[in-house]
Parts: sequence; C-alpha cells; structure tokens
Amino acid sequence: MGRKPSNRPTSFDIAYRAGVSQPTVSRALRGSKSVSAATRARIEEIARELNYSVDKNASSLRTQRSNTIALLFFEEQTPDDSKINPFFLSMLGSITRQCAHRGLDLLISFQKMEDDWHVRYQDSHRADGLILLGYGDYTLYESRLEQLVGQGTHFVRWGSVDDDNIGATVGSDNLGAGKLAGEHLLGLGRNKIAFLGQADEHYPEFADRYRGLCMALEAAGIAPDPALKRNVISHEELGGEAMASIIASGVPFDAVFAASDLIAIGAMKALAAAGLCVPEDVAVMGFDDLPAASMTNPPLTTVMQDLRSAGELLVDTLVAQIEDSPPPPRQIGTRLIPRKSTTG
Repeated sequence: MGRKPSNRPTSFDIAYRAGVSQPTVSRALRGSKSVSAATRARIEEIARELNYSVDKNASSLRTQRSNTIALLFFEEQTPDDSKINPFFLSMLGSITRQCAHRGLDLLISFQKMEDDWHVRYQDSHRADGLILLGYGDYTLYESRLEQLVGQGTHFVRWGSVDDDNIGATVGSDNLGAGKLAGEHLLGLGRNKIAFLGQADEHYPEFADRYRGLCMALEAAGIAPDPALKRNVISHEELGGEAMASIIASGVPFDAVFAASDLIAIGAMKALAAAGLCVPEDVAVMGFDDLPAASMTNPPLTTVMQDLRSAGELLVDTLVAQIEDSPPPPRQIGTRLIPRKSTTG
C-alpha cells in the first residue's frame, strides 16, 4: 500500500488509489465475481480516470491464458437448409456484451457435429474454453461431451439442467415453463391440448416442457392424450406437417402448445390451411419469444427465456471453470407472454 503512483499508470497505481491489493485490481478488471460490485465499480472508475488499459499480451504470458473464449454454433439438418435455430442467434448479443465486460475476446464458429471441433480450440490454445450452442440431438452429442470432460477442456453448454449432465450446463426451468403453459391454456377453458415437439431423450428440453404440460393436465384431472402428441424438431415446415397430421387424425383438440415458436408458427399456418381460426377454434402458444412471435397473425402467445441472463450465465460459468472459482446459478427463469393467439 505504500507504493506511489508512477507516471505511466499500472495496476499498482489503481490499487494504491482504491486502497486494495494489486491482485484484487486484476480480478476486478477481469470481471471476477469474487470482487464485490462496489469495489469493482470503484476500480473501473479509477482505471478510466488514469486512462489505464489492460496489457493482454503481458497478462497472457503470466497466466498462460489466451483471454479468448470460443462460441461454437452447431448446424442441424433441416428441410430448408436453415441450419441454425434463430433462438441461439438471438443469444449472441448478450454473450458478446458479457465477454466485452470481462475483457475477453470472442471467437465465433459454425460447426458440423461430425467434424473434430473438440480438438481445434483449447488443445491448440486458440481459446481458454468453449460455449456450445445448438447441438440438436443430445444422444449424438453425448459422446463428444464425454471426450471434452476426459481431456479436461473447459466448456459450458446451453441445454436441459439435470443432475446427471455431462459437464457444465446452463438452461431454463423447462419443467416449470411447461406447467405454466398448461395452466394458461386450462385457465382459458381449453382441455384438449396438443403438444408439438420431440419430447424424448434426444431433445431433453422439449421433454421437460411436455412433462410440465402433463403435470398441469393431471393436476386438473385430465389424462394427457398420446394421440395429441407429435415428435418434431424446431422447424417451421416440420411444425406445420406435425399439425396437419393431428388435424387429419380427426382427434378433437382445442389448443396447441408447441415446444418452440418456429413449430408454433408452422402449426398456425397448417390450422389456417385447414380452415380453423386461431384462437376461436384452436388456441396456440409457443416457446422462446423470437422476434417473429409478435409479428404473426394473430400475434403468438409464448414463453420467454431471459436471453440477457442466459448469455451472462454462460460466460460467467465458463470463466468460473477457467479460474477454478465457484460457479454461478445455472438456471434462468421464464415468463409467459400472453398475446392474441390464445387470449383473442
């Protein structure tokens, strides 16, 4: 603490003025949660006053870190070759902002599951860790996650938050959200609710949403009808085909809960093609609150996932691994966004 400020500002100068240790300054300027918000704000303010900037090259030499993380999007085969679910692209902004807040560089890459993406980044020291988004079928992805764990790779993925996950996972309360969706539709007097989404071990997030819906139905004394369930991945055209299949079956229904907005939008088009009105004949709701959800006709009721919190948690969870510090909470909340596709 007895060090006098030098002509060229250093982290020791900031420590002197802030009344803290130099390691505390270093942690604060990296955005570490181990430093209180008040102390971090004071240190950042002093750094700005001194026109201090972090020497990333020197920092990397000291820590043997690249101060870079890699965000990998995985392509999924779809009928229109769209490849990437727009929900994951919507998360990009919050991930980028949180990396900037922590002074980290971000590499963004689109990958195919069959490629050797797992050896291209941390092993080659291009990145200190990986964020994995949009991997599709979890059963095909599982063995790659086991490889990452086995080789000691730092990584975090977006997905279903279960106790038996391989590696670190951040995700929404899908079970609670599915129950919320069911309660919303039941509260509107709808009791023959169809579900569109691949609710099995291949897509555990969709499975949790369906289980939540079933919980709401059973609590109301209604047995879920297997004839009103169709397995479908998150894609508009496939959602329309799944909806058309239920319509053609002749099984009566008065509501649809789709596991994603893309599926719901396809379902609404199929209902319109069959001469059914939304919500008069069939109430429809989706999941994700994509920008397109508010622009459908009628606007789509949906469940919103907090994308800002999601991006922050993904980055913070990965940094906690890299720094060997306690991880933050791994689950974000959801919120029902009622619109005219259910409420009229």
